[in-house]
Amino acid sequence: MQTYFGTLNYYQALKVGTLLACINYGSCKSINFLEGVEKFIVQLDSLIFKATQLTGKTVAVAAAEDEEVLEAIVEACNKKLANFLLYGDRETITDLLKKKDPELLKSAAIKIFHTISNDKSAELAVKAVNSRDADVLMKGNLSTATILKAVLNKDYGLRTGNVLSHTAVFEVPGYDRFTIITDAAMNIEPDLEQKVQIIGNAVKIARSIGIEEPKVALIAAVEVVNPAMQATIDAAVLTQMNRRGQIKNCIVDGPLGLDNAVSLVAAKHKGITSDVAGKADILLVPTIEVGNALYKSLIYFANAKVGAVIAGAKVPIVLTSRADSAESKLYSLALAVCSA
Repeated sequence: MQTYFGTLNYYQALKVGTLLACINYGSCKSINFLEGVEKFIVQLDSLIFKATQLTGKTVAVAAAEDEEVLEAIVEACNKKLANFLLYGDRETITDLLKKKDPELLKSAAIKIFHTISNDKSAELAVKAVNSRDADVLMKGNLSTATILKAVLNKDYGLRTGNVLSHTAVFEVPGYDRFTIITDAAMNIEPDLEQKVQIIGNAVKIARSIGIEEPKVALIAAVEVVNPAMQATIDAAVLTQMNRRGQIKNCIVDGPLGLDNAVSLVAAKHKGITSDVAGKADILLVPTIEVGNALYKSLIYFANAKVGAVIAGAKVPIVLTSRADSAESKLYSLALAVCSA
């Protein structure tokens, strides 16, 4: 591909396009030379850039009186990523915003609604989404159980009949594409039907950020079907379901070990020929323990960056941990806005 920067191959073009997109979150025109490649995103910073192009999105935040949540919200407002409805103790929220960016209190991008309890904050935030006053739900300084109780409410909740699942998008240093892990936080030991829905949720997220036909690796301890290992049996069935068109918009293969799911060298060494092996976009883990350990390993051992959402409800839900950084919360907001 001939450009201002000289002749670039596909992946070089991706990296240059991402770099230009990240410089001050400038105009989309800066990456038009990529001739269609601009829809692919290889850094979480350019996910923020993509989200800023989707104007008019609103996020309802339950129990917003949290310092790191508000830090992410301030940053999101400054980048014009979304508008925010903040539910919680008005005085505390106002005091925290005064310390971080007092000008935002005058901005139309933020509205504060006083509530007397976390339960009420969750209820009103969910109702705002259900009435289409907001496009995304975000958890603030309250327990996961409290916000999920409101999400699952039969009268005003956000249930669709689908499984709710956690989908995390990682930017791993030295890796040439996103790594999407599911499910590291919601489903403890999903059965076959739940795995079908979890794949569907992750595929929708992947497609929303430009991965049109994501490659899904079904992770197990071994690469062959072993009747004593349920993860390998489920993987074989899911692979066949995909081949027969029962699981759509993706390529599914498994069982695969983690090594040969992400490394072409490892896949070749083990003699695995597959459209997914060594090139996986999505890693479906068999249990929450595997997903949780892998999630934290990438962050603490590999210094990976991450944004994550709960998918499967009427709208994306930003359900970050209290231990997550403000940066991670910002990336999660951007991911939610892109997939809303």
